[in-house]
Amino acid sequence: MKTLAIVQARMGSSRLPGKVLMDLAGETVLARVVRRASRAALVDQVVVATSWCPMDDAVVSECIRLGVDHFRGSESDVLDRYYRCAQKFSAGLVVRITADCPLIDAALVDLTIASFRKEACDYASNALVPGYPRGLDVEVFTMSALSRAWHDARKAYEREHVSPYLYEHPELFRLVSVNADCDHSDLRWTLDTVEDFELLRAIYARLRDGDNFRWEDVLQIVEREPQLSLINSHVVQKAVQG
Repeated sequence: MKTLAIVQARMGSSRLPGKVLMDLAGETVLARVVRRASRAALVDQVVVATSWCPMDDAVVSECIRLGVDHFRGSESDVLDRYYRCAQKFSAGLVVRITADCPLIDAALVDLTIASFRKEACDYASNALVPGYPRGLDVEVFTMSALSRAWHDARKAYEREHVSPYLYEHPELFRLVSVNADCDHSDLRWTLDTVEDFELLRAIYARLRDGDNFRWEDVLQIVEREPQLSLINSHVVQKAVQG
């Protein structure tokens, strides 16, 4: 069964337009995400799913530069975009990653996939129960679960955010939570505002191994320099709601 990691990426962002192609220590944010996701041993292929919106031509150009496959679909119906992308690339298992998470850890991707396989479930995630810093979220689900969500989900937020129909219907799908050993959910390592970007730039400036680092390495940095986390501590995460 082919395990396909789909990285959703687009230039349109209400709070920080163009964020996925911003320069982060000499590479685009998208390049960081793709390369770090590609390090996951249990992922067979990484694909970037963007939209047909003309501004996302730039995302396609970056994919070509990086040598990573891409797919174009609906800008607003991201569930449809995921479903059709997964179909095109013959996925049996889908790993959902967003392009605004340049600290995504391949080890956590592998851990979530391994937990999924061990439990023989429909959906597994390390974000069901808050524990990891925001920006390390990984979701894994079967193609059949994705197909059912694609067919049955009707609410706008279910279509826009891909997975709510799965984790909000435990009576239909077997869910598995991959929990962190300690609660660091107060830390924000995702990219949605200028302050987020300032923090990420500061973190990458302190890393010396390119894309070869673990999330624990980042944790050591922010614990050693607690003032870093104050840069974006006031930012409120956009809620997924109907």
